[in-house]
Amino acid sequence: MRRTIFARLAAAAFWLAALVFVLVAAISVAADNARWGAGYFPNVVLTTQDGVRVRFYDDLVKGKIVAINLIYTTCKYACPLETARLAQVARVLGDRMGRDVFFYSITIDPDHDTPDVLKEYAAKYQAGPGWTFLTGKADDIEAISRKLGLYSEPNPSNPDGHTPMLIIGNEATGQWMRNSALDNPKFLARTIGDWLNSWQTAKKQAPSYADVPTFTFDRGEYTFRNHCGACHTIGRGDHLGPDLAGVTATRDRDWLTRFIVAPDKVVAGGDPIARTLLDRYKQVLMPNLGLGTADADVLIDYIDAQSRAVRPGGAGGSGKAGGSDGPGGSDGSGTSDMAAIVGSYLPIQRALSADTLAGVSDAAHTIAIEAARLGADGVDLQAAAGALQQAGDLKAARTAFAALSDLVVKRFSCSSAACADVSVAYCPMAHKYWLQKGATIQNPFYGLQMSDCGRITSDVTHSQK
Repeated sequence: MRRTIFARLAAAAFWLAALVFVLVAAISVAADNARWGAGYFPNVVLTTQDGVRVRFYDDLVKGKIVAINLIYTTCKYACPLETARLAQVARVLGDRMGRDVFFYSITIDPDHDTPDVLKEYAAKYQAGPGWTFLTGKADDIEAISRKLGLYSEPNPSNPDGHTPMLIIGNEATGQWMRNSALDNPKFLARTIGDWLNSWQTAKKQAPSYADVPTFTFDRGEYTFRNHCGACHTIGRGDHLGPDLAGVTATRDRDWLTRFIVAPDKVVAGGDPIARTLLDRYKQVLMPNLGLGTADADVLIDYIDAQSRAVRPGGAGGSGKAGGSDGPGGSDGSGTSDMAAIVGSYLPIQRALSADTLAGVSDAAHTIAIEAARLGADGVDLQAAAGALQQAGDLKAARTAFAALSDLVVKRFSCSSAACADVSVAYCPMAHKYWLQKGATIQNPFYGLQMSDCGRITSDVTHSQK
């Protein structure tokens, strides 16, 4: 009996030892595979601003310290400041850029942002060695953004359309973190240059707390450094934008306030000063950062005070798309029928861009009638117009309009008066095309909350797929 018990115990010990060996071996194998390595990152092909095809993991991320953000070159909000801020960070990092630290700015609007467009954009922001701007297939870019945690759903309450975040990491050590791309440039440079390298390049001698100067908060200085300092100086010469020393003496205060609060609207309104500045500084857009008149007052007072300090005694110092030659394949339908459809489509687009349903149902009914005259070629248009007729609120109307708009834009090609001055517009946030009149963007998918999201375009290739 005892021998039987001992035999069973010996067998159990043997299998337990074997199990432990298998588990340890499995753990060792797992330890050899970095959690955020080849098996995690999409190894899709992207194209640099120089037209070079590269693989995301193999060529850009593997074994490197990287900082990655998403941009699009027609952005009027955070992207310009985001890019200017990274330019500051790159200057702080100095010759480490391109040697052991690499920046990657990936466009989320690849249909517009070709390598040539990105190259011009990079030059505007003085991007140097080690900073690559990338484009590629929309699906591949979205896959990368989701894996990096940079993806954000289209959000009408966010005028930028995406979150200005920065992913920084060291693929070799597995250290990764997400941070605001608008943060203090010295903090970002210290995080990228020291923390991600396990502090190997950090200064060995830390300053004494006793030597730290007393902190006094100056709202004007804080606002300037946080919102303006990436592009402007006061008394140290032009940068991405003009030196602001003396600007309070040469510009009217009301004009300065309007330009600080809504620079995009001032430019769009054809203001001659704003247009001249845009041409002089390589079309670098001053972003709309959502500042109010109180912020503008603080900034103007700070710039005035600093101008007097540096100069005692005073201061100084669209392409149209569509139309009769618009894109879209011939579907065999009569030009007059499509002209009538476009003529009823445009009031719907204008109504939705103004957040109203006034006249939408009647116009959709007219489209359904005209589509019926196209016979078999108009069945899909008739169904889409019928769905729009039944929409009871703005959300449902925009959903139905999206399906109708895709069909209308795809077939758009007419030369009657109803189609005169009609352009194709595209919003990279909504991933949608639409037809409209005039050069001022009227986004029917976001309405008044983000009416200016989009651009006039002649490329509707992906809407025809």
